[in-house]
Amino acid sequence: MSVQLPTSKLGRTTVEVTRLGFGAMELRDSSIKWPIEDTDAEILLNRVLDQGITFIDTADCYGRSEDFIGRFISGRRSEFTLATKCGCIPGGRDWTADNLKRGVERSLTRLQTDYVDVVQLHGATPDDLNQEESLEALIRMRDEGKVRWIGASTSTPHIETYTEWGSFDVFQIPYSAFSQENETQITDASKAGMGTIIRGGVAKGHPGEGKGTPDRWALWEKAGLGDLCQEGETPTTFMLRYTLSHPEIDTVIVGTQNLDHIRANVHAASQGPLNNDIYIEAKKRLELLT
Repeated sequence: MSVQLPTSKLGRTTVEVTRLGFGAMELRDSSIKWPIEDTDAEILLNRVLDQGITFIDTADCYGRSEDFIGRFISGRRSEFTLATKCGCIPGGRDWTADNLKRGVERSLTRLQTDYVDVVQLHGATPDDLNQEESLEALIRMRDEGKVRWIGASTSTPHIETYTEWGSFDVFQIPYSAFSQENETQITDASKAGMGTIIRGGVAKGHPGEGKGTPDRWALWEKAGLGDLCQEGETPTTFMLRYTLSHPEIDTVIVGTQNLDHIRANVHAASQGPLNNDIYIEAKKRLELLT
């Protein structure tokens, strides 16, 4: 049974998405690092939707991830907003129109859909792009109905340039309590009408309950953030609510293969942002250390 998750309009698009999204990168291949059986992937993706999450993000280079989405939840396509990324080639990136078109066509086939809601350039910098070729290729696919909106998976200092271009509808941006370098840029992009999708919002999860590492989570102990947790709140769910406390964030994509993690993330997100006093105190403690 799903709970009522908070939603946000994704920038200047016409779509409302849950502020908790699902990042499907962990379904990407069958290597020892990302093992998951087909049956488990089917259960997981359907559980994501059953729990009320309405935004799923994947990528062309997460090949098996797209295949799973197509095989197991394409029949529920009307229930979720679907984003993917393009531009990857083996060993690098290629921003030519031909490669972008091939990537999107490949994604549509794997995802078993006629269109994706959002397609994002996967890590391109402004210097990488020939605007007339790369952007026009995306715009042409949008005009053809293969994609609804276009975006870029990016970070500072490129966000500022892309915002000035005014060509994108959506940005995917890294941000968390431990990685706040894009905090102001998220606000600026949102005020300019861009949808904001956040990756890395839980820093991969607390060691032992997620895949985060002790060095990544060293700030947690140094800042004494555990003292600010409510009864029953874990470091990972506190981190998620901290990220969701940024008012200009539309959705935070959190990836997992664990059904219990999905349930815990949904519960945390349903509670909304942190209490403002706790949020301010957490920010103060972190600012003293960074």
